[in-house]
Parts: sequence; C-alpha cells; structure tokens
Amino acid sequence: MNSKKKIQVFPIVNGLIFIIISLIIIIPLWKVLVDSFDLKTAYGMKLWPEEFGLTGYVTVFKNPTLYQPLIISFITTICGTVVALLLSTFGAYVLIQYDMPGRNFFANMLLFTMIFNGGMIPTYLVLKSLHLTNTLWVVILFPALNVYNLVLMRNFFEGIPASLFESATLDGCSPMQTFIRIVLPMSKAALASIGLMFAVSYWNDYTHYKLYITNSDLYNFQMKLRGMIMGSDSPAVTAGVTENTIKNAAIIIVILPFMILYPFLQKYFVKGVNIGAVKE
Repeated sequence: MNSKKKIQVFPIVNGLIFIIISLIIIIPLWKVLVDSFDLKTAYGMKLWPEEFGLTGYVTVFKNPTLYQPLIISFITTICGTVVALLLSTFGAYVLIQYDMPGRNFFANMLLFTMIFNGGMIPTYLVLKSLHLTNTLWVVILFPALNVYNLVLMRNFFEGIPASLFESATLDGCSPMQTFIRIVLPMSKAALASIGLMFAVSYWNDYTHYKLYITNSDLYNFQMKLRGMIMGSDSPAVTAGVTENTIKNAAIIIVILPFMILYPFLQKYFVKGVNIGAVKE
C-alpha cells in the first residue's frame, strides 16, 4: 500500500495564478498610493514615499478647480442613486401587479429598450428639446432609467411570498402601504446591491458629461481627472508639492469611497443579485 500522499497540482496552479493576478492589481495601486504621499514624486517604482506629506490631498480639497468637481460628483451620485432607486422600486412594484391592465405590454416595451434604442444623435436632440443639456439634471435623470436594474428588482419582488400580499390586503393595507410596510423592509439586500451598482455608475460617469455637458463648470471629478492625466487640464501646483503628487492624490480620492463601502455591502450585494437573477 502506497502511503505517500498525492500532490494536488490544480490547487497549486490555482494559487499561483491568484497570486500573480493579485500582484498585477496591487502593484499599480501601491505605486499610486505611495506617489500620492511623496512630495518629491518622480517616475519610477518606490516602496515608500521619499518625503512623506499630505499636501497633495490638501491641494485637492483647497483648490476650487479640484474640489468643485468633487462636490459635483458627490451631489450627482447621492441624488442620482436616490432617484434611480425610487424609479426602479416603484416601476418594479407596478410590474408585479398582475391584475393591472396592460402590465405585459408595458413590461415588453421596457424590455424592448434593452435591445433597441434611438441612437446617440436622436437621444441628444430629445434631451436638448427638453432643455436638459448643460444641466446636472441630465446626468441625474438619464442614467436613472436603467431597465436592467428595474428587471432585477422586479424579479426580487416576485420572490416575496404571495401570502404576505394577501395578508396585507386582508388587514386593510392599500397597495402603497403594502409597498412601504412589507415590500421595502424585505428588500434590503436588493436595495443595497442595486443601489451600489447605481452609485458606482454615477460616481464613475464620464460619457454623459462628455456628450451632454459643454460647460466646464458642471464637470464632475472624473472629467477633471481625465483632463489632468491627459495633460489638457493641469492642476494648479502649490509650493512644496509636484503636479504628479496631486494627480495621484486625486486618483486615490476617486477610488477610496467605494473601497470603504464594498466590504460593508458585499454580503447584501451577492445575496441581492443572486435572488434577483435566479428564479426557482
């Protein structure tokens, strides 16, 4: 009898691949983080800042040309996520009302828009005729109409036992009271996961600003950051800090909010997407 334990090749290879991928992700992030604290930042890889300082971050929050786009990013992300969740939850709740006339027609029309759309130029002309271009409303309202997230929310609502709706009706609850008192409290996972997807899309939005806004005073931080990286919009450099340090500090500020949020919302995110995407 051979007492030697067989070596499993797959776990070893899998572990090595995981380590390599992790290094590919971590090394660039570490370089950006180190350079954001280094007041003598130069091109090249360094493990630690040569001259540690927070001047790069202070410059981002004190320079009006930098903190104004940052404030716009926060405002549009918060307002847009709230509006998008309202539209998605109300729309999904309407679509599970099986006795509503024309429910299937409206559901099919929404799904149709996932396959076909009017195109970039007609969309721009419509938004312009509504006087939404060159306003923050266009980057708040337009991305809020996301049919994919609405369908996910509808699938989640359909997973709620019908007996709960019947009990609420027998207790005298109106459809709106049922929505507020029963549906929303049971939908924390879906709200967290879909809300996180909306928030990420609003925070990282670049396309809608590029297409529908020409007033640079309304640009968000992503637009400003791209201009800084491409060299077309260099930040004002204060004494004791280099331009490269400010750029790297701005990148960390863009990444940081969702690096903090993801660990707390991860369990809701996985659960919400699985429940909304898989029907038994």
